[in-house]
Amino acid sequence: MTVVAMQVNGKQVSADVEPRTLLVHYIRENLRLTGTHVGCDTSQCGACVVHVDGLAVKSCTVLAVQAAGSKVRTIEGLADGDSLHPVQAAFKEHHGLQCGFCTPGMIMTAVDMLRRIPKPDEATIRQELEGNFCRCTGYHNIVKAIKAASEVL
Repeated sequence: MTVVAMQVNGKQVSADVEPRTLLVHYIRENLRLTGTHVGCDTSQCGACVVHVDGLAVKSCTVLAVQAAGSKVRTIEGLADGDSLHPVQAAFKEHHGLQCGFCTPGMIMTAVDMLRRIPKPDEATIRQELEGNFCRCTGYHNIVKAIKAASEVL
């Protein structure tokens, strides 16, 4: 076992884990933050996207030991108390979700996208979402929500 320590959603955390533990499992099983989803375990779906040191990463492709010492932000750390992050609020307002399984990864990807590209057009949003799958929608409302959030941010 290896002790892995990092900052998650602004709080210092640590846990004993096997060296092969994926960051997504560390977050879900050790920290009990279950908003980050495990969808495919192959880095295809994007349901597990979190921010590591400010960058969106698929947490099923990162070992927890690789994130040691990093600042990690999950979907649970996005809101400011009772106030939703503008991207979360836009997803709610524009019905950017159905079953909700892909939503945390979509939102975390969108937040990173809007940090890098503050005013994306629809084609850019769709291109940036290529690593995130939604099996319920045609992405129309997801794109609409991200576009609306870009106007607020």
